[in-house]
Amino acid sequence: MNTVSASPERFISRRMQSVPPSGIRKFFDLLSTIEDVISLGVGEPDYTTPEPICRAAIESIERGDTHYTSNYGLLELREKLAEHLFRLYGVRYDPRTEIIITSGSSEAFDIALRALLDPGDEVLCADPCYVAYLPATLMAGGNFVPVPTFACNDFRLLAEDVEAAITPRTKAILLGYPSNPTGATMGREDLLAIGEVARKHDLAVISDELYDRMTYVGQHTCFSGLPGMHGRTVLLGGFSKAYAMTGWRLGWVAAPGPLAEAVMKVHQYVMMSAPTASQYAAIAAIEHGEAFVSEMVTEYDRRRRLIVDGFRAIGLPTFEPKGAFYAFPDVSVTGMDSVTFSERLLAEERVAVVPGSAFGAHGEGYVRACYASGYEQIERALERIGRFVQRNRHD
Repeated sequence: MNTVSASPERFISRRMQSVPPSGIRKFFDLLSTIEDVISLGVGEPDYTTPEPICRAAIESIERGDTHYTSNYGLLELREKLAEHLFRLYGVRYDPRTEIIITSGSSEAFDIALRALLDPGDEVLCADPCYVAYLPATLMAGGNFVPVPTFACNDFRLLAEDVEAAITPRTKAILLGYPSNPTGATMGREDLLAIGEVARKHDLAVISDELYDRMTYVGQHTCFSGLPGMHGRTVLLGGFSKAYAMTGWRLGWVAAPGPLAEAVMKVHQYVMMSAPTASQYAAIAAIEHGEAFVSEMVTEYDRRRRLIVDGFRAIGLPTFEPKGAFYAFPDVSVTGMDSVTFSERLLAEERVAVVPGSAFGAHGEGYVRACYASGYEQIERALERIGRFVQRNRHD
């Protein structure tokens, strides 16, 4: 009898072996072991979902709407979303064939990549960027190509840098603005220049606009609404941030018919349909949530000013975020790398931030601090961070 035990690691696919572990996860693991921690780490609204939205979901359950919906999602929700996008940005999508309701924007991003990429196809994306972009690209069989962005250019993705990174294997440009982690936005002229590069080289564009409603300076520009971009764009969004619905897991994909059909195929086989009660909640969010969105954005803007001014007063140079709810202070004045800074800050002052290196090589030297926490909590965190920097500043 063969008693040699198998090594489980040898069964793991090469593709999954190439996927790096999350640079955020270990900080959340540490967080659970330390008391009295002020967390600026989790990218989640501190608001609870508004009552009309919750009530719509409860009522749907009470009347027995607990079954699968269409693979595309409830038609009523798709119609409301199409009207919503046209009202906000003037973009038109056929709710019957060009909108898919997904289980969160994370699923939307995953299935869009899987629908577009063949093995070895390259995806160009700003660095730093959202932590899931690289691993999701690898899991879809693509190659992730980071394009550096810098604070001196407001962390905008510049068209000339994108064009310089294009090779014969380039398939798509991935945009994530307003940005997690930097809070950067892209103006219309910036996006027009990116669009011209996409047109010139016949590239697809995946535009993740989850934070579109959280824009504090200027107006958000929807990429697919730009001239000539509708036919090459897969637009992604969701309900989690604007309506404080993170736990409801509801997002969407909007794309021209043939692209939407390909995305729907992946969704159909891996998810079937998004949660039904969440879809009824989303209808209520579109119908009744605008006053809440306005109130929340106004409050986030107040917190934005507090945290940026606070970091600067401490002596940490901080780019002014124009969207989302993240600040990205430069911590290099302490002489520590971003991981060391984050670990020591958590251990010594019990404040949790995320090291910038978790978001790409060009995030090194920064940390991400989420200001979706309460105003008083941010004040206390800044006091603790100030003490820590004062002890460790190396000018």
